[in-house]
Amino acid sequence: MATLDLDMYQTMGVAVVILLIGAWLKKKIKWLNKFCIPAPVVGGLLYAVIMFILHTYGVVEIHYDETLKNVCMVFFFTSVGFQANVKVLKKGGIGLIIFLVVVVGMIFAQNGLAILIAKGIGLDPALGLCTGSIPMVGGHGTSGAFGPVLEDFGVEGATTLCTASATFGLVAGSLMGGPLGEYLIKKKNLLAKVKEEDPSILMEETKKHHHQASMYASAVYQLAIAVGLGTLISWLLSKTGMTFPVYIGAMITAALMRNIGEATGKITIHMGEINDIGGICLSVFLGIAMITLKLWQLAELALPMLILLGGQLLLMFLAARFVVFNVMGRDYDAAVLSAGTCGFGMGATPNAMANMQAVCDKYVPSVKAYILVPIVGSMFADFLNSLIVTLFINFVK
Repeated sequence: MATLDLDMYQTMGVAVVILLIGAWLKKKIKWLNKFCIPAPVVGGLLYAVIMFILHTYGVVEIHYDETLKNVCMVFFFTSVGFQANVKVLKKGGIGLIIFLVVVVGMIFAQNGLAILIAKGIGLDPALGLCTGSIPMVGGHGTSGAFGPVLEDFGVEGATTLCTASATFGLVAGSLMGGPLGEYLIKKKNLLAKVKEEDPSILMEETKKHHHQASMYASAVYQLAIAVGLGTLISWLLSKTGMTFPVYIGAMITAALMRNIGEATGKITIHMGEINDIGGICLSVFLGIAMITLKLWQLAELALPMLILLGGQLLLMFLAARFVVFNVMGRDYDAAVLSAGTCGFGMGATPNAMANMQAVCDKYVPSVKAYILVPIVGSMFADFLNSLIVTLFINFVK
């Protein structure tokens, strides 16, 4: 078999081409856009299938330099750290705090169930984590970040397993959310008790996410400062004897910068620009992560993966149907929240918004759900998920 080695610039070039192909395919194939599947994932899976065929027939195997993947990963998760706004959490009231606690409980449950099922079918518990909250709540971004961490603990093909699970979650969460919300609304006759909510909290937070071309340089500098200082926090954390992803320190630093700025008024964080830069870094990071997938590593784990993912699907349904709906008030807003939770609980916040939009377009808007899901899903879920996953990895290693 012939081998081809690509340096980091060539690797990035291939990844961007794959990303653009994925974006083109999303425009041509409606259901890809409907399920909010990221463009790098669409193009990357196509590329991975082609590489699988070439590998199977002994044509060529390509080796990639993943240096820039790691850089983009750190910058993306640093942008996530800037989302953790304690001021917004306080203003969101008791409903926001309750919903956040429910989501944290769901993260623990997803990982606990993954470990229990893995042990029950005779697999390494660390492999089970490849189907837990890493791909479910975390999605493709967290999968690409924690996959290599699990591979360091001997889980062969962990990145491929996490990515495959995340793709499953995107589709499953999108298919399940809307029908569940509609079922609850009809069964409980919830339209008769709809209450209007004050949208001022959401509007106030949205105003902060404006964009100015002149501020992109400042946003890059703020990200770079957070990454640099974050290395010191990561170094201190490593002294505990636990294993932490390289970006954890940067996320914590970014959160501190955001909240110190909010509290003192001395630092202006350019959130709109930081979100844009983080999105670009995520796309490039995912592009590189996807072209390095080795689908042939999934062959022997097809049945165990189905069992593990089936367990996660059942857990998500039960959590959304009985926990989220009951805890969040058993009303129309709670039903819409249940639909949204299926989206980001097994995929990503855009999937959650798509689920809720489908329900609200048919019935009436739910301002409460449109406030809680983006705040928890975008600002806190990824941040807390990374910390909780780190605890579980250190528990099973």
